[in-house]
Amino acid sequence: MKKIMASSLFLSLIVMSLSVLPVGADNNQQCQKGTLSVSYSTEKEVSPDTVEFSISIKTSDKKSMQEASAKNKEISNKVYEYLKSNINTTGGDYIKTSNFHASPVYNYVNNKRVLDRYEVTNSIFVHTKSLDKVSTYIDKSISMGASDVNNLNFTLSNKDKQCAELLSAAAKQVKGRADIVASALGTSVTGYQSVSTSCSLNQRRVNYAYSNMKLMRSAGAVMDEAVEMPATSIEVGNITIYANVDVSVYVK
Repeated sequence: MKKIMASSLFLSLIVMSLSVLPVGADNNQQCQKGTLSVSYSTEKEVSPDTVEFSISIKTSDKKSMQEASAKNKEISNKVYEYLKSNINTTGGDYIKTSNFHASPVYNYVNNKRVLDRYEVTNSIFVHTKSLDKVSTYIDKSISMGASDVNNLNFTLSNKDKQCAELLSAAAKQVKGRADIVASALGTSVTGYQSVSTSCSLNQRRVNYAYSNMKLMRSAGAVMDEAVEMPATSIEVGNITIYANVDVSVYVK
């Protein structure tokens, strides 16, 4: 449920500056002018509609980089095909390779560097609006041989629309407050000197890091599908949008 949170108001009256007419002009025509600065901030909680996360496949082999790569390709293809066939691409979902790394791993024995294994890592970036299926995507990928899941980031696809609504409401508040303060001080608003706005989204990052140690053994073998794995539990929660409007108006 959308909920308007706290709002704050900061008012400051800038030192009035005297505008002097040319010498000889009627003193009654002199006009005292100044500026008034008003700031208004507001925030709103909303439910995220998009999540992004990374699934990594790590494999290794004692003897050959080619073998480590072959093992990785076999698992990665299974995970790719599963995700491609289940995400909603027509709704904006997509996956892509975010990182691929292959290198030998060395240990030091008696101060000598000794080759331990060849290791290959393929990371898949997932962007989806199917928040209710994230746990399923993760569990199924792990059962196919994925070794790590990291960086769950919940966000909002229509941030611009939400910001526009908040900024519009904040601008109306600023205008009204400026008129009220100016009137209370015996002046009136005659125009705007400057206006600045900001809107930010407090994206909800879940420190979820799953490492399937059974899949990271040196042999890099795929986990036995008969092994039961606990279902992944992920709480979506809410995210917060912050909006602020600062104006400086002329008063006289």
